[in-house]
Amino acid sequence: MIEICALASGSNGNSYYIGNQTEAILVDAGISTRQLLQRFQSRGLDVKKIKAVFLSHEHSDHSRGIQVLSKRHRLTAWMSKHTYYALSHTYRPMYVELFEPGESVQIGSFQVHSFLKNHDAAEPCSFRVESGGKSVGVFTDIGEPCEKVRTAVKQCHAVFIESNYDEKMLWEGSYPWPLKKRVASGVGHLSNIQALELMLQESHPELECMFLSHLSQENNTPALAYSVFEPFHQKTAVKLTSRFEASEVYRLKE
Repeated sequence: MIEICALASGSNGNSYYIGNQTEAILVDAGISTRQLLQRFQSRGLDVKKIKAVFLSHEHSDHSRGIQVLSKRHRLTAWMSKHTYYALSHTYRPMYVELFEPGESVQIGSFQVHSFLKNHDAAEPCSFRVESGGKSVGVFTDIGEPCEKVRTAVKQCHAVFIESNYDEKMLWEGSYPWPLKKRVASGVGHLSNIQALELMLQESHPELECMFLSHLSQENNTPALAYSVFEPFHQKTAVKLTSRFEASEVYRLKE
């Protein structure tokens, strides 16, 4: 049995849980360890099951909690070499292992497949986590979906998929013009429509669940993002994530 949960998702912090009965991994640790532990407890999850943390890139909303979490729970943080060197010294964890983008890492019963993505970071990676014949993808902070992302989406039974902004809200909103251009650029974030098109074009025929992730507080609303994915409502569990609390825990079919 694989269970997944978005512990935090948004510009103020991101962390994604993928586990089974005996072990689990995290992708990113962008909130404090105290907040993470509170959210674990709120969803009945056991932090002692965590065997490793994978860091997608160095931006603080994905990395600010990694140093304390690694030290306090003696957890190895896996990341690419250029992510490590770009990471703030105040966030660098005590226990580190480096991977090459494109490499797969075995952590217990989980095989974690890494690959480069389009984002304005030193060496940004997304991950497909495989265990027991099921795959879960963590696909956030993507300016535009490259072939590596598309190939990974095709293999996933569940995804955390970025649905960051509504295009009308972004362009008519209060963001400064340079920030609007950065968000909508090929190394920024996926809009609701871009995310929908990606999933319509590439999703696995046995896709069970998608968590709409990294929603902008200023340029999106949960209701709007959810409504855009109406084509999936009848066949797939479409779930929302939050920056303020952990999502529900979804258990994949065995």
